[in-house]
Amino acid sequence: MTFKWLSICAALLCATAALAHKGVTNPAVMARMNGMSAIADGVKVLGTMAKGQIAFDQASAREAASAIARHSAESVALFTPEESDPKSEALPAIWQNFDDFTAKARALEVLASDLATSITSLEDVQAGMGPLGASCKSCHSAYRE
Repeated sequence: MTFKWLSICAALLCATAALAHKGVTNPAVMARMNGMSAIADGVKVLGTMAKGQIAFDQASAREAASAIARHSAESVALFTPEESDPKSEALPAIWQNFDDFTAKARALEVLASDLATSITSLEDVQAGMGPLGASCKSCHSAYRE
């Protein structure tokens, strides 16, 4: 996975999050959207660092990966009630395949957690971006509009 693709993905997540949140009336859906936005924020930090748009900072990189792990861990609980809202981008397939959804969320959590403890250099951030992006994509392609 290229940095360019990951950057585009992160930018779209951030840009659409602001639009998607406007007009949401269901508090459970809003909480899910906020959790996903927090993951996107962490990906954005790592992606811009990996591309050299911001300077490598070990503490910031580890915190971004840690935030991704933390919010990934919370996502299963946030999606446990099958809630809907006209602004939601969550597909019904989440609840039809909840075990798979849970496995994908847990895989992202483990990946990001491992990254949070192993980053010591810019090269570590760059090496982690491909697997991180692939993990995000595996869930979004199946469970997001």
